[in-house]
Amino acid sequence: MGIFSKVFKSKCSCGNCSTEEISKENTLKKETDLNIKILGIGCKNCTNLSDNVKEALITLNIEADIEKITNLAEISSYGIMSTPGLVINEKIVSYGKVLKTEDIIKILEKYKENI
Repeated sequence: MGIFSKVFKSKCSCGNCSTEEISKENTLKKETDLNIKILGIGCKNCTNLSDNVKEALITLNIEADIEKITNLAEISSYGIMSTPGLVINEKIVSYGKVLKTEDIIKILEKYKENI
């Protein structure tokens, strides 16, 4: 197995946020390709969910692209009525609440098993 340094990348659809990369030394080669979207207008709950997702990714030592969707029309296209929303590989896995890091880890472990 090789080594990579980027644990996750994030980008925001609003265009005002900068791309953030957090490095972690001596991590194993990525095991999966995940696309994670945080749906919300940037409130405290959305930020907390984003932070919990990042913690879960670091804990599981996997890489994923994280995109923050703040555009209301785009959020509405997912059919959710309350934010924050969590979308993994275009599947809505949660909305209307802030999942704890432990809950996100359980969800992500299922995705690791299916790949």
